[in-house]
Amino acid sequence: MKGHTPYYINVGGQLMDLSEPQVMGILNVTPDSFYENSRQQSEAQIAERTEQIVTEGASIIDIGAYSSRPGAADVTAEEEMKRLSAALRIVRRTAPEAVISVDTFRAQVARQCVEEYGVHIINDISGGELDAEMYRTVAELNVPYILTHMLGNPQNMQEKAEYRNITKEVIAHLGQRMERLHEMGVCDVILDPGFGFAKTLDHNYDLMAHLQELKVLQAPLLVGVSRKSMVYRLLGCTPQEALAGTVALHTIALLKGASILRVHDVKAAAEAVCIVREMQKHTDDGTHQPKQMI
Repeated sequence: MKGHTPYYINVGGQLMDLSEPQVMGILNVTPDSFYENSRQQSEAQIAERTEQIVTEGASIIDIGAYSSRPGAADVTAEEEMKRLSAALRIVRRTAPEAVISVDTFRAQVARQCVEEYGVHIINDISGGELDAEMYRTVAELNVPYILTHMLGNPQNMQEKAEYRNITKEVIAHLGQRMERLHEMGVCDVILDPGFGFAKTLDHNYDLMAHLQELKVLQAPLLVGVSRKSMVYRLLGCTPQEALAGTVALHTIALLKGASILRVHDVKAAAEAVCIVREMQKHTDDGTHQPKQMI
C-alpha cells in the first residue's frame, strides 16, 4: 500500500511484509475481558473463534489469557499459562499454519509459549516494565516483540494519565525502550502507542490525530482501538454497539500509517484495509484521477 514503509518481520523463518497492513484477530481466553463477545473458554468456542479469525482474513491470531482492561483482576502466572496452554493446543490443531501472537507481560510465560507451542510473536502491554527479564528473554527467543506504551499496571494505569504533550511523550518512551531492545539483540520491534492504557479520552484522540508522527521511530505501528472506551464513551453506547466507531478509527489509523490492526471484528477490519488500499491507488500517483468535465 502506498504511503506505508516496507517493513518486514521474521515469523518462524518466514518474512511477513507489513507494507500491506495486516489484521490481527483477538482470541481472549479470559472470563472478564471488557468486550463480552470476545471471551472464549470452551474447546468448541476456541476452535470456532480460531476458524472465524482465519476465514475472515486475519494474518495473525493474538491470544490473551490476562485481561488488561482498567481495574482488571490480577491473574497468577500459573493460571495464565494454564489458560494459554489449553488454547494454544486447540489453535495449533485448528489452524496449524497460523501466525500466533501471545499477549503477556511475563517473561517465563512468553518463553514457554515460544519453546513449547511455537508461538511467533510476543505482545507485551507493559513494554517490559512489569518483568525485568522480558527484553533479555525475547532476545534469546529471537521473536518479534510488540512494544506497548503503558504506565503502571492494569490495576492503576488510569491514575497515571498525566501528560504535557501526549504524542511527544509516547514517542520518547517508545524510542528509549526500542533502543534498549535493539542493543540487546531484538531485531523486530513493533510499536503500539497503547490506546486506552494510562490515557484519558482526550489523550487517546490527541494521540490518534498525531499518529503519523510516530513514523519518526522507523518501526511498524500496531493500533488496538477495537470497541474500546475511546469509542463507546464518546458515542454514548456499549462495547457491543461500538463496531461502526471502531471501523472509523481503523480507517483513520490506516491512513496515518498503521501496519497492523488488532481487532475483534476481523471481516470489518479487512474490508477497511481493502477500501483504504483502493483509495490510495487512486490518489497517490494521480494517474487514476477522473477527467475534468468541460
